[in-house]
Amino acid sequence: MFQSIYSAELTPVQFFAMAAAALLAGVVYSCVMSLSMHSTRRFFLVVSVIPVVVGSVLTFVNGNIGTGVAVGGAFSLIRFRSAQGSADEIAAILIAMGAGIAFGMGYLTYGAVILLGLSAVYYLLSRCAWFDRPAAGCDRMLLVTVPETLFYQEEFKDIFDRYLLRAENIGVKTSNMGSMFKLTYRIRMKEADQEKKMIDEIRTRNGNLEIAVLPYTEQNNQL
Repeated sequence: MFQSIYSAELTPVQFFAMAAAALLAGVVYSCVMSLSMHSTRRFFLVVSVIPVVVGSVLTFVNGNIGTGVAVGGAFSLIRFRSAQGSADEIAAILIAMGAGIAFGMGYLTYGAVILLGLSAVYYLLSRCAWFDRPAAGCDRMLLVTVPETLFYQEEFKDIFDRYLLRAENIGVKTSNMGSMFKLTYRIRMKEADQEKKMIDEIRTRNGNLEIAVLPYTEQNNQL
């Protein structure tokens, strides 16, 4: 059951058995992962066929150095221009590729165990409350647009003291030919459910101009 199905010489039956097992396990894996993460329909379609693709490549490369070098050169010509995926998407692709290697070596049971076992583990961990953190304990990014006439250094201090544990001004940028300023703060809420009240109070001070509260990342810090 856990032995490779490949013999010394590859036969059509062996190859199609591998492809069918990889595709079936890939589809089931994609369905289970869709319960654990939020992504596009196209992403899950791609993840479903990755085990078959990787398994097929390894099936024909296995033991042939020349073919392996040629395949490596062909893949090196591919330029991926899509944006970097989330951590969930990267993990899903790596799991699918790992299972594809097992399928490509003929170990169908091991490939199925990798896909279905890790998808079940991923699903259970995603539902586990141990890894949850209260939103109030997370740093956020507050973007506030103010008119040039507003003395912004002290204007929002009392609001920040009321609603925030911390408020650090990390950037100021002029906008609209210098008639407005865009302020960037790194903040941490005292209570997450008070966010709307804080925004409403800021709106009364900045003339109802644009306000945004975003997740804080080092990339956003460059805004």
